[in-house]
Amino acid sequence: MANPIVQRVAAAQGNSFLADQLIRDYLPFIRSEIAKMNAAAEGDELSIAMIGFHEAIESYQADRGAFLSYASLVMKNRLIDYYRSEARHRSVSLSSSLGDEDLTLEDTLVDPKDEAAALEDRSATAAEIEELSDQLVQFGLSLSDIADHTPKQERTLQSAQAVLRHAREHPEIIRELLRTKKLPIKQLVSATGVNRKVIERHRKYLMALMIIYSNGYDIIRDHIGMTFIKEGGARQ
Repeated sequence: MANPIVQRVAAAQGNSFLADQLIRDYLPFIRSEIAKMNAAAEGDELSIAMIGFHEAIESYQADRGAFLSYASLVMKNRLIDYYRSEARHRSVSLSSSLGDEDLTLEDTLVDPKDEAAALEDRSATAAEIEELSDQLVQFGLSLSDIADHTPKQERTLQSAQAVLRHAREHPEIIRELLRTKKLPIKQLVSATGVNRKVIERHRKYLMALMIIYSNGYDIIRDHIGMTFIKEGGARQ
């Protein structure tokens, strides 16, 4: 008889709802794996690890051994890539002054030994993710859609950012999305000049991010903003 978790993974492959449910159920495991690499893991690490766990669900096959061991390896690789990326972008000296203030970057860093603060950050992030997941379901979306439909090419990412920037500058577009639960594609094409096929192809990604920016998902929103800085060169 197949292991229960293997059965759940098989059922969740290609099923966003079941995949999200599996991710929520295994959040304690995901957090414990983060702690093995960094005891003071913060919100970014949790987001990256969850994406890695989802990748493990979609790519798992029985011949790869125990699922949790496989998922642990995928998450570890994701986090290593993230840390390497962070290192490349962390070129400013910690002793550099921040603008005209006397504070340095080092002064603003949270003490990594402050485990209580780190635990609070992780709990707050997990709560936001769970709340967002519940809201996305109302739009026929899932957390998996954000990962699956994120633009991979720089040019496409910039087009998506242009659409999102326009929507944020024109709240009526987001209100229309919330009211109809449909993306006003024709209006966005006309206003931004972005190719209709690009918007349609990344519709779920765009809808999910507009929903995030319409509510108080401060932690998730800030993480997305930092991702845009790294991938697009400037905060959008």
